[in-house]
Amino acid sequence: MADAIVEARGLHKHFGHLHVLKGVDLSVAERELVFVIGPSGSGKSTLLRCLNRLEEPSSGSVVVDGIDMLDAKTDINHARQRIGMVFQSFNLYPHMTALGNVTLALRKVVGKSRSEADALGMAALQRVGLADRAGHTPGQLSGGQQQRVAIARAIALEPRVMLFDEPTSALDPELVGSVLEVMRDLRQSGMTMIVVSHEMGFARNAADRVVFMDHGLIVEQGPPAAIFERPTQERTRAFIGQIQRH
Repeated sequence: MADAIVEARGLHKHFGHLHVLKGVDLSVAERELVFVIGPSGSGKSTLLRCLNRLEEPSSGSVVVDGIDMLDAKTDINHARQRIGMVFQSFNLYPHMTALGNVTLALRKVVGKSRSEADALGMAALQRVGLADRAGHTPGQLSGGQQQRVAIARAIALEPRVMLFDEPTSALDPELVGSVLEVMRDLRQSGMTMIVVSHEMGFARNAADRVVFMDHGLIVEQGPPAAIFERPTQERTRAFIGQIQRH
């Protein structure tokens, strides 16, 4: 893909004897929203974590926004500013306010002054609809609000790409919508996003491309309508049939 902002080639990942990724190739274009689906244990989260080197790939290459993520000379903390990540668990510091959580990396990693960091942090909280909760600690926020703070923390660093690893799976059903709404807004603002999630309705409506993984391989990929309505591979058909029955 000529204008790919994320380019992973031949990614393998072993955990001991377990071969979790078996030669995955993934290209993502700028402004594209790619949804990765597949059964538990298919390697989806491991793939995301290899893209920003939270996991060290056993072999292969990863280039994000022109940076070779696996080059020993790459400053990984600097590179990670370009590739934000939102996890299933919110990973917020409980003793810090929402604003404190959002501005921490701006001050410690980027070296912004407190006033600069606060201005950027408030702008990020505004984007996720939580400017009025800036002074609340995580314990004073709902799960959906905590996850939106985690998204604000990632976007405050102005990443070029956002990775979402099951961002709604720890949330009560009625709180999921507010997080998906923020993700929709991000997409409309042109953010490149790679999302691992079970929110198939969101995938169908918002994704540019759906990637189906099974047993550490990409089995099939294409526009949502093709994957959900006309999958060509038997394994994809079986998986889609299973989730549509639930």
